[in-house]
Amino acid sequence: MDEATIKSMAAELAKGLKTPEDLNQMTAVFKKFMIETALNTELSDHLGYEKHQPKKGSNSRNGFSSKTITTQDGQLALDIPRDREGSFEPQIIKKHQTRITSMDDQILSLYAKGMTNREIVAFFKEMYDADVSASLISKVTDAVIEQVTEWQNRALDSLYPVVYLDCIVVKV
Repeated sequence: MDEATIKSMAAELAKGLKTPEDLNQMTAVFKKFMIETALNTELSDHLGYEKHQPKKGSNSRNGFSSKTITTQDGQLALDIPRDREGSFEPQIIKKHQTRITSMDDQILSLYAKGMTNREIVAFFKEMYDADVSASLISKVTDAVIEQVTEWQNRALDSLYPVVYLDCIVVKV
């Protein structure tokens, strides 16, 4: 798809937007469409044939399963395609995954800035209307706490070279 087509589609969609909530809703619908399309493409690649084409081999499409994931924009309900043999392992949204990983980065950032687990839960509820448990926050932070402790206790070199540059610009 070329840039001109994308721009014309975006312009057409933007005509109905009146409020920031409309924009958020359209963004969520677009994100859902993009993820589901990518998942269907993954399944087509896994099976070796496109939807509505003759199947190759014994495995075939077998409907969808519903899944709700938490993103930075809130909850997103997805239809995850599945295959009859159960051998399809999606890579974009993996099995048993309940959140997009960029959310983990945000949790770690808030935790590093001194927010408590309960404050982070309240933040996600207020900002994204996402129900994130305090135990999830603990799991995410505990996953990196060993690496943080190791980095804090690393041996320091006795000498670090430093280059300090300063500049003055005078207009004449």
